[in-house]
Amino acid sequence: MEKNPYTLVFGKAPAQIISRASQSAQIIDTFCSDHPVQQLYMITGIRGTGKTVFMTEVCRKISQQKDWITVELNPERDLLHSLAAKLSSENELARIFQEAKINLSFFGFGLEVAGSVPVTDIETALTKMFESLKKQNKRLLIMIDEVSNTPDMRTFASAFQIFIRQEFPLFLLMTGLYENINSLQNQKNLTFLYRAPKVELEPLNIGAISRNYQRSFGLDPSEAIKMARLTRGYSFAFQVLGYFTWENDGSYLEVMDDYRQYLEDYVYDKIWSELSKTDRQIAYAIACSTDGKIMEIRDQLGLETNQFNPYRKRLIKKGIINGDERGYVRFVLPMFEQFVLENYP
Repeated sequence: MEKNPYTLVFGKAPAQIISRASQSAQIIDTFCSDHPVQQLYMITGIRGTGKTVFMTEVCRKISQQKDWITVELNPERDLLHSLAAKLSSENELARIFQEAKINLSFFGFGLEVAGSVPVTDIETALTKMFESLKKQNKRLLIMIDEVSNTPDMRTFASAFQIFIRQEFPLFLLMTGLYENINSLQNQKNLTFLYRAPKVELEPLNIGAISRNYQRSFGLDPSEAIKMARLTRGYSFAFQVLGYFTWENDGSYLEVMDDYRQYLEDYVYDKIWSELSKTDRQIAYAIACSTDGKIMEIRDQLGLETNQFNPYRKRLIKKGIINGDERGYVRFVLPMFEQFVLENYP
């Protein structure tokens, strides 16, 4: 039996993937240019939008370029020490650092360099390492997945800002939920993060999903588009519906209960728990609306425009609703209306 090409695992690159070609090209072209205008991008979106997979794909393409080094750091650890340790563990880079007489033995990694005093400050050590990489025409891409406003992250961001001012060829990709990135950006000593460009992962192309399902399950075009629309372009839903349909020999209508329950158990429950009381009230009013008309939703809630708009904007930023059509709002997530109606007390 052929292996299921879809996955239920968050962050794992699946065999079946819908490319976000324009957004990845934007980052790659900027980082790889002779005179990059940006050295940092933040990738944001709701859970299950494919932030990790997108970052991994960008990294894979950049790593194929000449003289690029890529490193992924764990946000739960001391990021500066982790970066120095990972760089010094690469044989080619270790040779470069030894030739530059950078003695890293104090930190417990790197060989002791005869006649060279050990460096005892981690930022000083990294500065020397970056100077060596710059002389070798190397560029370094650092990736951090699911960042949040922690002391280690703030320390790393402050140091990165200094390294950029020193004109080192460093580049940073970070993924995170809207509220976590927003909290980090609003630190008063990290204003450069506030100006950093964000890549907000929008719904996948329905036509691309339809063609994928058509190839995988032998559906005719009209059935494939019906199946694709059940995902609303939500990346995780594309994988989940594909997975259960594959396991059920291509009959997607028979797996709708499993599909919906999996989304609720692994995504929607968590999203709902993180909403404020008023956010939930707004979501319930939207779920009760027949067409998503803002005026009717405000009337139901008894809110004026200036009272409603901050919550509307926040739910849009969180990736829960779409407000592209003037005067209307709609849920981005498939079957989220039913979930809200059933879970609102």
